[in-house]
Amino acid sequence: MLQKPQSKRWWIYPRIPVDVSEALHEFPDFLRQILFNRGYLDELSATEYLMASRPLGDPFLLLDMEKAVNRILLACDQQEQMIVYGDYDVDGVSATALMVQVLKTIGAKVTRYIPNRFDEGYGVNMEAVQLLADSGVKVILTVDCGIRSPNEAEFAKSLGVDMIISDHHFPKGELESAYAVICPKREGDPYPDKDLAGVGLAFKIAQALFSKHKMNGIDAENWLDLVALGTVADVVPLTGENRVLVRRGLNLIHQGKRPGLQALIRVSGRDPQRISASDIGFMLGPRLNAAGRIDSALQAYELLMTNSIEEAGSLAQKLDNQNSERQRLTKETRAMAEEKIGSATTLNLISSFDSSYSSGIVGLVATNLVETYYRPAIVGTIEEKVTRASCRSISEFHITQALDKCADLLERHGGHAMAAGFTVRNENVDKLIERLQAIADEELGGKELLKTYKADLEIPIEKVREISITTLERIQPTGMGNPEAVFVSRNVAIKNAKALGAEKKHLKFTCQAGNYLLDAVAWRQSDWLPFLPGNFDLMYVIEENSYMGSRTMQLNIRDMRPSTADA
Repeated sequence: MLQKPQSKRWWIYPRIPVDVSEALHEFPDFLRQILFNRGYLDELSATEYLMASRPLGDPFLLLDMEKAVNRILLACDQQEQMIVYGDYDVDGVSATALMVQVLKTIGAKVTRYIPNRFDEGYGVNMEAVQLLADSGVKVILTVDCGIRSPNEAEFAKSLGVDMIISDHHFPKGELESAYAVICPKREGDPYPDKDLAGVGLAFKIAQALFSKHKMNGIDAENWLDLVALGTVADVVPLTGENRVLVRRGLNLIHQGKRPGLQALIRVSGRDPQRISASDIGFMLGPRLNAAGRIDSALQAYELLMTNSIEEAGSLAQKLDNQNSERQRLTKETRAMAEEKIGSATTLNLISSFDSSYSSGIVGLVATNLVETYYRPAIVGTIEEKVTRASCRSISEFHITQALDKCADLLERHGGHAMAAGFTVRNENVDKLIERLQAIADEELGGKELLKTYKADLEIPIEKVREISITTLERIQPTGMGNPEAVFVSRNVAIKNAKALGAEKKHLKFTCQAGNYLLDAVAWRQSDWLPFLPGNFDLMYVIEENSYMGSRTMQLNIRDMRPSTADA
């Protein structure tokens, strides 16, 4: 007997209250419901949201910003050697490129340092600090890292190097030896937007620098394309200031002024003038990340820095090739991890470690395991003395807080609620997993762990063509914290279904919608093919499909289930 695909929990927002609907009467009915769901209850706030017109915050509200900017400008005046020390992911690389270009623009003597994932691991390290100090560096400005590096900051100070830390991750403990610490998540920091990415903080530093070192025709907004890139790729909430920065950054990308980005867009098979936040998340970001996962993030950095169209094309093709290799390695490693894990659904936390796992892709494998089993997942590479691991989690379990409770067993760790990384000595791995499993059992035990899919409203399938795609695009950019508009339609007749893709993992079919047919695609849902044709309840987003110059409406199916009484 065929086994139906695993069900997800569906949750649909309550219907908009009459008074709120009346307050939003200027907007179409479906948009009113979406605005209500996003928390916009009056015309003024809704218009500001749709136009992404919220004013940007004052960078000097960030603690230590004044002190940091004055030190940077002093280094510029005295031509002291500066280093921008970044992380090797898209957020860190884009923040490094932004900061180096801005500092060079104001006359700084500056270069970059991006650690190698395989040789050095995440964050600031002692060996790098020593190397930089020996080379004459007087100021280290970190971007997207450093907030959990008190020992490294103290070491830098002892060597006569001023370390300015800018990082958006959660701090732990004090960084008394750092010259300045710029982090909106610091206790007592008054900056209102706490969810800026690392590149967002770099942008705030750039704003502050240009406010004190004014240059005709140049300001921080010239680098918003990089801000959009890193912000979306780092999966921070696209709300508040982030939403404004990404909207403006996407407009800058559409103008095509950065050769490296244009080349990357072309090898990704996308239209440069129609790049969306989703394209960054699923097409551009993975290719940029592939450099650091397979070889060195410096190739991604050079792509963002180059002004040569020829060099941009060559680098973009290399990243595309590396991304293909990354996909192959991820698939193979996931298969190995699943074999080691066995019956994962009996555990509240799953983990897998092996010396053959590439440290560059363990985070991706952990992400895939979470998507499959909906459990916090840890995947790590066993080295000679230590194991380096990446963690991915679910909304019910704050993985970094769990790691904080195990700090005595760890060499280093850090991250967010949903993603983290750590280094642990090999003799402590079993103790660590045992303790993390106990924490997960305490917090998740007894809960039905099913992924919840949320929908904005339910409509009859025949009403879909009344929805304006142009109007839907006004809620862009969408992502974490500001999801795409999702609809549910019941008892939809599905016809002409077929599997797509080299591995036949995807579905394409048509939906009977009154007197016409609607095309639909369902990525990674070909397990339903044996049950089609038939009548299904569908959860989907409405999108425009462009093919051979023709643009048509298409449903992108998020989830589906048979339209039966017991479904």
